[in-house]
Amino acid sequence: MANKLQSLRLLARTRCSPSTGRTLTTLTGRSLRPSPSPAIRPSFTTLPPSNSFSYTSNSRKGLQPESDNPAPPNTEPSISTANTLPAPLSEDEYHEKADQYLERLVLALEEKAESNPDFEVEYDSGNLELTTPQGIYVINKQRPNKQIWLSSPVSGPKRFDFVIAGAGQHEKEESERVDEGEGDDREGGRWVYLRDGDSLTDLIFKEVGVKI
Repeated sequence: MANKLQSLRLLARTRCSPSTGRTLTTLTGRSLRPSPSPAIRPSFTTLPPSNSFSYTSNSRKGLQPESDNPAPPNTEPSISTANTLPAPLSEDEYHEKADQYLERLVLALEEKAESNPDFEVEYDSGNLELTTPQGIYVINKQRPNKQIWLSSPVSGPKRFDFVIAGAGQHEKEESERVDEGEGDDREGGRWVYLRDGDSLTDLIFKEVGVKI
C-alpha cells in the first residue's frame, strides 16, 4: 500500500497546451521543489590608484556676480584715453571750434565729391549729411553736451568731445598743448570718442578716404 501511494505521488500527467504546443507537466501529490540555482557572486575590478587628479574649469571671470569682469580685448586707440577728459570749453569756444572743424570737413568732402559722383554733401547750420556708396553719414553739433555727434553706416553712432592731447584730470590745458599746427583746431585739440580713443578725423579718413 505504501509503495502504491509513493508511486501516485511521483506520477505526472502530461498534456499539450493548445495555444503553444508545449508539453505541460502537472505533478500530483507532493510538489517537487526545484533545485536551488547556484548563487551568482558579483565580481569587482579594483582600479589601480591614480597618482594625480586634475580639474579644468570652463567658467570665465566676470560671468559670476562675485567675480571681476574679464579684461577687454587689447586694442590700439588712435589716442590714449588714460585720464582723458573733455576740455573745459565755454559755449563760445565750443561753437568756434566745432564750426571751424565742420567747415574744414565740408570743404574736404566737397572736393572729394567733385571727382566722385557717388558722393553728395549737404551742410546747413551745423548739420552735415554725406551720401556715400556705404550709406549716409550724419554729423552735427550737440550744443548742450558740447559735442559733435556722428551716425556712421559703418561704425555706428559715436559722440566726440573736444580733447587737448595729453591733458589729464590734474593737468592744466595750457601746459599740455602739443606743438602748434597739430590737431583738429591747429592748436593740439582733437574731437575724440572717449570710449575707444578714436578721433573723428581718423575715422572719416578710414571709412570715407577723406583727409582733413
